[in-house]
Order: sequence, then structure tokens, then C-alpha cells
Amino acid sequence: MDKKLPQTPVESDAEASPSGLLERTLAVLELLAVHAHGLPLYEVADHLRIPRSATHRILNSLVEHGYVRQERQLGAYLLTAKLTSLAFTFLAASGITDFAQPILDRLAHQSGELVRLAMIDGRELIWVAKSQGSPFGLRYDPDMGQVGRLSCSASGHAWLSCLPEEEAIALVETQGYGARRDFGPRAPETRTALLKYLRVARKRGFAVTVQTYTPWMNACAAPVRSIATGEVTGTVVIAGPNVRLTEARMLELGSLLMEAARELSMAVSASPGLAARRESDRSSFFAGPGEA
Repeated sequence: MDKKLPQTPVESDAEASPSGLLERTLAVLELLAVHAHGLPLYEVADHLRIPRSATHRILNSLVEHGYVRQERQLGAYLLTAKLTSLAFTFLAASGITDFAQPILDRLAHQSGELVRLAMIDGRELIWVAKSQGSPFGLRYDPDMGQVGRLSCSASGHAWLSCLPEEEAIALVETQGYGARRDFGPRAPETRTALLKYLRVARKRGFAVTVQTYTPWMNACAAPVRSIATGEVTGTVVIAGPNVRLTEARMLELGSLLMEAARELSMAVSASPGLAARRESDRSSFFAGPGEA
């Protein structure tokens, strides 16, 4: 008698559909993006709650297309530089490096701190360009392409302060406040605490955060708007160690920050790939999948 092989869990039609495959593939890429040293197959599968057989197929496909590599047989899977190359190709084609980089460089030189540009992508704020103004000493320099935590980042507060309060809170609650241990000791954890920050930022014209994103880092950020519609398309932020970039120092830099935001508004509007979408094309923040 033939020995029966163990059966793998049968996937539902929804999970086996193209939509389910796409969501799983993107989830694998996003997971590997935050584990630079790679993960073995079983950890990817267990973390994402995907059957190991399906995880193996996804990883093999990504390896074949050059987006993932495996260190050795049965070793950890890591992202390759192909995604980074695509991102920089897009940024170069969109014109952001030509139009925005000189503005970021000047503000970094004036402030002596890290300056970053974040762009709004759907319901998220993603850092896409930077300039380091501190040539020595303690430097804050996170990876580009990260999604900013709206509830406790200066970039998030600058954007949210320009939205109706209910819409701003809905965005934060969709993303989540996150655990205090993962951010700074002054990170807002409730609707009431967050609204206090947003109301001050709205009145001032730019956001100031002290030890909200990390225990040792402060930042200030201003919204970048579409010249045509006035819609916020991104933010520009100055970030640095709290021992150097104090709240008083950030308030002093406010006029330079706001001027850079105005110039970036014109630069981004001139960039064909990053110009704001027409209001009629903008998806509702409260729409569900497939809704406009």
C-alpha cells in the first residue's frame, strides 16, 4: 500500500484569487523591507499567517524576478536592490530630484540638521528625499521609503492639521497610535492628546514635536501644497537630536521652514509625476475597498 503524504491546508477561493495573491506578495515585500538581514521561510509564513507552501511559491517567484534573494540553500530571504532602483528611477523621472533637492540642501545647510521631504500616497505619508545638514556630531538619518507614523511624527501632524479633525482622527485610527514603548515618551496616545497638537500646529502654520517619535529626537514640519488646488501633497521636516534642536530653536527656524515649504509647493507642482491629483480623482479617506 502506498503511504499517504500529509495534506497541506486547502486554501479558499478568495485566498487563491489574484487579489489574494497580490496582497500576500506585497505583504512579503513589506515584511522583508523591515528585516534587512532577512528572514527564513517559516518566519515569513508564521508572521503573515500564510501557509508555508504558499509562502514558498511567492518567495520563489520574487527570487525569479530579482526582487528577493536567498543567502544559501534553506537560508534567509532578503530583498535585493531592485525595488530601491525602481523607486529612484521613479523619483528621477518625476523630477523631484531636479526640482526639490536644491531646496532641501539649502534648508539643511541653514538649519544644520536633517531635512526630509515626505509625499502623501493614498492614506500614508512616505519620506522620499533628504539632505543632511550636520557634517559631524550626533546625526539622525533614518532610511528613506519608510511610512511615517501619523500620530507622533511632525510630518504627520503637519498634514493632519490641514484636514478636518474627524478626517484626521480617522486616518490615525486606521493606522493606529502604536505602542508608547515603540516611540517617544511624549507621543500622543489618545484622540484628545493628538487634537491638542494639531490645533497648535494649525494656528502656528507648522508642527513642532518634542520627543514624540523617538525619546531623543525633535522635529518641526510644514505642509507642502498644490499651487493649483491648495491640497496638501506632502511635508517638509527638519529633524535632529533634542539636545541640539530644542523647541526654541525649532521656533526660530519656523520662517525658513515655511519658506522652503512654499518653494517646494511650486517645485512639486512643476514635477509631472508628483503634481497633485485633481480633486475629482481623490479617493475618500472613509471609502472602503473598491469605493470612491
